[in-house]
Amino acid sequence: MKKYLICGALTLLAAFQPLRADEGMWLPMLISQRIEDMQAHGFRLTAEDVYSVNQASLKDAVVLFGSGCTGEVVSREGLLFTNHHCGYGQIQQHSSVEHDYLKDGFWAMNRSEELPNPGLTVSFLERMDEVTDAVLKGYVPTMSEAQRDSVVKANSDVIVRQLTDPDKGVRASVEALYYANQYFLFVYKVYRDVRLVGAPPSSIGKFGGDTDNWMWPRHTGDFSIFRIYADKNNEPSDYSEDNIPYTPKRFFTVSRAGVKEGDFTFVYGCPGSTKEYVISDEVRYVGEISDPQKIALRTQRLDIQKKYMSQDQAVRIQYSSKNAGVSNAWKKWQGEEKGIARLKTVAAKQDFERRFSVWAAGTRYEGLVERLHELYAQREPVYRAYEYYTETVRTVELLQFASNVASALQGGRPVDALAEIFYKDYFQPIDEEIFVAMLEAYDRQMNPGYKPAFFREKLASYGSVEAWRDDLFSKSLFTDRARVLALKEADLEAVKADPAYALYDAFYQWYREDIQPVITRLDRDIRLAYRDYMRAQMEFEPDKDFYPDANLTLRVAYGHVAGYSPSDAIYYAPVSTLMGIMEKDNPDIFDYDIPQALRDIYAEGGHDGQPVCFLATNHTSGGNSGSPVINADGNLIGINFDRVWEGTMSDLVFDPDYCRNISLDIRYLLFVTKEIGHADWLFDEMVFAD
Repeated sequence: MKKYLICGALTLLAAFQPLRADEGMWLPMLISQRIEDMQAHGFRLTAEDVYSVNQASLKDAVVLFGSGCTGEVVSREGLLFTNHHCGYGQIQQHSSVEHDYLKDGFWAMNRSEELPNPGLTVSFLERMDEVTDAVLKGYVPTMSEAQRDSVVKANSDVIVRQLTDPDKGVRASVEALYYANQYFLFVYKVYRDVRLVGAPPSSIGKFGGDTDNWMWPRHTGDFSIFRIYADKNNEPSDYSEDNIPYTPKRFFTVSRAGVKEGDFTFVYGCPGSTKEYVISDEVRYVGEISDPQKIALRTQRLDIQKKYMSQDQAVRIQYSSKNAGVSNAWKKWQGEEKGIARLKTVAAKQDFERRFSVWAAGTRYEGLVERLHELYAQREPVYRAYEYYTETVRTVELLQFASNVASALQGGRPVDALAEIFYKDYFQPIDEEIFVAMLEAYDRQMNPGYKPAFFREKLASYGSVEAWRDDLFSKSLFTDRARVLALKEADLEAVKADPAYALYDAFYQWYREDIQPVITRLDRDIRLAYRDYMRAQMEFEPDKDFYPDANLTLRVAYGHVAGYSPSDAIYYAPVSTLMGIMEKDNPDIFDYDIPQALRDIYAEGGHDGQPVCFLATNHTSGGNSGSPVINADGNLIGINFDRVWEGTMSDLVFDPDYCRNISLDIRYLLFVTKEIGHADWLFDEMVFAD
């Protein structure tokens, strides 16, 4: 790529033009380009306060929690807040029928009671740098795309190797932004000893459940509390009883002043994935094909899981995390589908593409949109087959487990730990019913050209999916825990002959040989076309600020507290209260059955106006779960956990009238911690700003 093209992109990125405060996911290191606009909207800190490599800044109080959420440090002793749903897996792992922390909550009353979580990490961003020139060193425009990829990989690997230091917990990555028009280096310090400190009962932490998910008004106390531990030198360490609480460079002061409509809000976190600059074909596929088919399939799975969960407490514990994982995207896709249709996004994109094509005539971008249309037409049927395979065959737990065991044996690894984890949270009747529902859907909906020969032949021989199910589950060794625990490396061939493994592997080989290569080739060609299309959009609209799509790297988003009108004659106020919880409270409905202790507290009086959640206009996505929401002075006022249903299309198109992020009011966290958990000893290590 010619150097002047890279410089041109940087110039366009740096050019400041006014933009609505609510749209955009901005890179922290470039926040100086937006600080004047932020201050004009009420922010009272400086760019150095937000991001600095020379002094402690707000970035040093924000972590990537695990591999897909955000968290924030709130004390000098490593105390950390995130969402309940982000810590849900850890809470579930510590739960049993005897100690049901999902149902009853968990509260450590001192440091010795805090629970370790093997495998859980938090990652602090040490710094980020623009490294486009270094990554493209040695590249010349006459190279093929494969040669360019080799140059990029080789140079990126050198950069990462030079900076990575596993012994010190230092991890580095080079990320392509703006469809590989620019490259940025991210250096992290990763801490590996993270302990559970507190979590409310799920009847608070998940109040409203699937019914309220993505909806407003919301009354969910979606928080959990952890603590980061380090060695005596404050460096990352594996869990050890000798470790001590981590001392952060910076932590958030907690505000108890509250929020009101119009207040400045700032979200600092790790949004997962957005596609703001794609063409109409991508949006049409998502809104009219992908979302509807995935919603239908997940509805069947959720119904099956819930039927059994409602009948048995042990099964409810086993499948709570799994069910939440299935339902979260299921509900989001419904709002996304409707939002795309309501905004007529496909038509709007097509109009833009027509205007763009007129402008591009006679330039090197001529025919670019048409090229993308052609690539998407080739990709659509094969990608639909891939998504259907993922949402059907790969959701049968026994089949996936069979594959995992085979992989472990082939790698010479023992299977006992793998088996214990699987069987702890496995209920065969659910899996058998899902097997039938998913394979019948696959047979009914898939074009014969996208059905593996193994599938067609087996189904024909059995005559029905039910008969196939009965035979497979009666013969598979994976339904017998003792047999699996006894497996050794020498048993690999027997494992591969098992009917569960045979089915999974047949589909996997079909995917690897017939589907994946086609998708890989088309995705590569589409990405290459988007590299030009991204640059072309910048040239076509030189007065527009282009923020990079989200990719789970640290970003900032700013806006203000605001309600919205979802439909005619309805306006949603931006703050919910404890009164709303009591209005929804219903012991006969699982999602709305609150703890008796909360009823008793409310009955004492004086808590009607206790804030619970609030709305703001910040541009967020998956990965922003657990992100700190701060006010104009940089103090913590909330924890982001969701978006409103009408605005979930914001991963593809942002609508300022409908897109709202939902946050837990920090005062409700404090209220629940004190009144329900009786763990207000934690407040002694926090700093408050009233």
